[in-house]
Amino acid sequence: MGRIGFGAMQLPTGVERRESSVAVLRRAVELGVPLVDTAYLYGGGANEELVAAALHPYGETVVTTKVGVSGSGPLSEWRLDGRPESLRRQVDGCLRRLRVERIALLQLHRIDPDVPADDQVGTLAELRDGGKAERLGLSEVTVAELAAARAITEIASVQNRYNLVDRTHEPVLRECERAGIMFLPWRPLAHDGGAVSEVAAQSGASPAQVALAWLLARSPVMLPIPGTASLTHLAENVAAESLRLSPEQSARL
Repeated sequence: MGRIGFGAMQLPTGVERRESSVAVLRRAVELGVPLVDTAYLYGGGANEELVAAALHPYGETVVTTKVGVSGSGPLSEWRLDGRPESLRRQVDGCLRRLRVERIALLQLHRIDPDVPADDQVGTLAELRDGGKAERLGLSEVTVAELAAARAITEIASVQNRYNLVDRTHEPVLRECERAGIMFLPWRPLAHDGGAVSEVAAQSGASPAQVALAWLLARSPVMLPIPGTASLTHLAENVAAESLRLSPEQSARL
């Protein structure tokens, strides 16, 4: 299995493009993608249903989903919702849509500031202990929030924004590396052109491949989750795992 995952958020779920989305998901698994990322927020569960339609039963592929929000319609109408009763209800919905009895990796989409963080993490730990999840993760957390969560239960993953142009969460990445926690950077392909394009031209690669190769070289716990609805871009992203940047190229980035 590889070190580059797949973010399913960008996949269209409508009837007219569903077949192509299913094809992308299945090809991702064929190419050795070890993890597919989805969430209740993505289409109010429609993205989870798409993943299940394409990949169930999942075999060795880890399907991770996220809870901690509620709403309907456009994203602007959704809000954070970390209330214990809501988290339990959301997880039951995820289980149903993914067609599983236990979620391989269940992540908290965001910590709801209106609910004690201990209650949110504790509820997910109870759900895991009750057999509804195998492992737990967090998203968009600080070092302090990660430490507080780890004082309650074992954390297997952190999904924070991290890329060539946004390295704000470097301290979180280093803490994950120290603790052996998988780091899933979202928006991994972001870059500012310039040096990235020059390195890409030198390497015979695309800027997206350079961005991914840079991420993989940053830490052994790094597992980027680029998303795409294109079979061509999917193959390009997965192939980035074989790209090795020279010390000089890495320094330029």
